[in-house]
Amino acid sequence: MPDIAIRHEGTPTLPLSPQASPRPAASESAFYAALDLGTNNCRLLVGTPSPQGFRVVDSFSRIVRLGEGLTSTGRLSEPAMDRAVAALTACADKLTRRPLRGFAAVATEACRRAENGAEFLARVTRETGISPRVICAREEAQLALASCSPLLREGDRRAILFDIGGGSTEIAWVRLPQDARGVPELAGTISIPVGVVTLAERQGDSCFTRAGFEAVRDEVVEKLAAFDAVHCIGQEIRQGGVRLIGTSGTVTTLAGTVMALPRYRRQWVDGVCLEAEEADEALETLFRMGRQGLAAHPCVGPERAEFVLPGCAVYAAIRQLWPVRKLTVADRGLREGMLMRLIQGDRGARHARHARRPWC
Repeated sequence: MPDIAIRHEGTPTLPLSPQASPRPAASESAFYAALDLGTNNCRLLVGTPSPQGFRVVDSFSRIVRLGEGLTSTGRLSEPAMDRAVAALTACADKLTRRPLRGFAAVATEACRRAENGAEFLARVTRETGISPRVICAREEAQLALASCSPLLREGDRRAILFDIGGGSTEIAWVRLPQDARGVPELAGTISIPVGVVTLAERQGDSCFTRAGFEAVRDEVVEKLAAFDAVHCIGQEIRQGGVRLIGTSGTVTTLAGTVMALPRYRRQWVDGVCLEAEEADEALETLFRMGRQGLAAHPCVGPERAEFVLPGCAVYAAIRQLWPVRKLTVADRGLREGMLMRLIQGDRGARHARHARRPWC
């Protein structure tokens, strides 16, 4: 088992193995790491503080399909768990390469829903030394908001932040402060058990047909209708000042298609603001490609080809229900939010210790 030192938010430093080294002093390290184990992907980000928040020094992303078969069985399958453990072992290896001042790992929808989720996470800790914490949908929204807040602009009154994940889709309705010293706050959140993996398994090839695609779109509209009514989101959109932000592979693929990228690069896409009509045209382009065309698409590839149209159907529902003129694309999410939380928490703790020191 690798030796990794980890500081959980709000708790003392804890070793991931009995032989783990003590936490380094502040002068020895300024590295922080965040890991997100989702229904489809395992992602790691390592960063160091910078004036803009943090600078990425290492990252890892692998499609593991942890939620494969979960909808029909209610359990994580052995092959899926093996893939996830292999990816987490690679992450653990990366984490040993730098002394970390802070580390956080979370698990989302697949581990929330699976009957054997706790058993799987115990295996992860035994075999990799990493102990992901299962978070609720609201905390997912809070972390996504923390990472996407820099994309908000003066004049925004409200924001709709959505994340089309592997096993679920999270929507956050955000109230922005009119005072420059205020911070954005969640006015409401909803999580619906519809994601690209669950839809791909349930629908099969039907999302590649017009009727199947529209059926999924209409289903998602129905699931979100009550949330829309409670928060009067349509009325707020008509008043103006509402920003639509998407943070998922679906919207980054739409952006890559609009921009006709020869290959996907995060720095070309993150923060891009698309006209809604451009995104609509890109969606139609992707739909017409079919499975083989999507597999050959430079921003999709064979591993993601079956997930793109289910994700686009969810986006089409969001677009139909909330017709905002522009779409802000975010290639950022839980990991970035966790890193910011770790850095800010550590900074606050150091300031508090400094304030308690007696003056000579």
